[in-house]
Amino acid sequence: MRSRPPVKNNPDAPGVPARRAALRLLDAVLRRGLALEAALDAAAQGLAPNDRGLAHAIAAETLRRLPDLDALIDSSTRQRLPDDAKARFALRIALVQALALGTPPHAAISTVLPLVDGGPRKLVHGVFGTVMRRNAALPDTPALPDAVAMRWQAAWGDNMVEAASRAIAAPPPLDLTLQAPAEFDGAVSLLPHHARLPAGTSVPELPGYAEGDWWVQDLAASLPARLIGLGSGSALDLCAAPGGKTLQLAAFGWNVTAVDISESRLARVRENLERTRLVADIAAADLLDWAPAQPAGAVLLDAPCSATGIFRRHPDVLHRVRPRLIAEMAELQARLLARAADWVKPGGTLVYSTCSLEPAEGEEQLTAFLDARTDYTVDPIRPEELPPGVEPRAGGTLRTLPGMIEAQGGLDGFFIARLRRSAP
Repeated sequence: MRSRPPVKNNPDAPGVPARRAALRLLDAVLRRGLALEAALDAAAQGLAPNDRGLAHAIAAETLRRLPDLDALIDSSTRQRLPDDAKARFALRIALVQALALGTPPHAAISTVLPLVDGGPRKLVHGVFGTVMRRNAALPDTPALPDAVAMRWQAAWGDNMVEAASRAIAAPPPLDLTLQAPAEFDGAVSLLPHHARLPAGTSVPELPGYAEGDWWVQDLAASLPARLIGLGSGSALDLCAAPGGKTLQLAAFGWNVTAVDISESRLARVRENLERTRLVADIAAADLLDWAPAQPAGAVLLDAPCSATGIFRRHPDVLHRVRPRLIAEMAELQARLLARAADWVKPGGTLVYSTCSLEPAEGEEQLTAFLDARTDYTVDPIRPEELPPGVEPRAGGTLRTLPGMIEAQGGLDGFFIARLRRSAP
């Protein structure tokens, strides 16, 4: 009997590994509900940095434009492909490259076809060719997923939904919080100690990075700590990672204790403290079990949430966040807020914030808290504490929405309330 020759593994052609990783990323987000960033390491394992970055860019742009990509696919097939069909995933990747990322069509399809076998390969090739022969184009303003658009329309109205559609079209600008005065080419400043640079700016190449003169922090994310302001007593930064608010409070003069449940994420806080030469105590703990030794003069609870407010940077949230997750996060926030309220000294400040565009994780949360805690009142946010064009709401809280300061690059979506605890 003649022995069979050894089976050889056929390596992917150049460009294919990055597309294969992009397909894994999309599968992780759309089928398994994982966050894009959390899935990146496993999906891009073994890839060179350039291919890893390309895989992330393809997946992120696909998620920005998913409804419009699917509409093109569905307009070119006799029978609708299942949402989780590999052929649909491959077509999304090929089309987003050709129509949004500037990849030549022949390269876009040739690097995707190896991801599918048999009949689906012929289907992918045929549908892609049909779309390209029609000179199809993606709209300048992407469509939001229907479920998201309906939820946000009910909460905030048509204008917000239209603004959110414009906001998802491209990554947002880069915001820096400055510890020391700094000048950057092309930067604008919307508040003291703030600089805004164009999207895509390389962070490590900016002057002052190694010296710790600044850190990356969206302007909206910088507002909760700004609303606490300067101080000299004790402050708690709860759910602190990745640490921007901890750095702010330390720079403002507070004696900060930063608490987070994730030891790995706290490593980044430590790195940033070392780079910026700022000081804070760090505790890795579950806030539902942990308690401080004594109350603090200021407590900042930037609570875990659905994170739908940061959809410009993380478009995966538009596709994996469901009402059930929003309800679960709201329940957790209520428990954390109740505990944090007991850790504030009489006369002290509690700032509650979420990077969510869901009322259940903001306005409704605050209403329930104030009904239960008569020792707290809203300390109204003043217009002069905010960037020009951003106004507090009538009750003294802040809700940042898509469309605010749009001409200057916009803001992430946040809810922020500053509360004061009365004396016993």
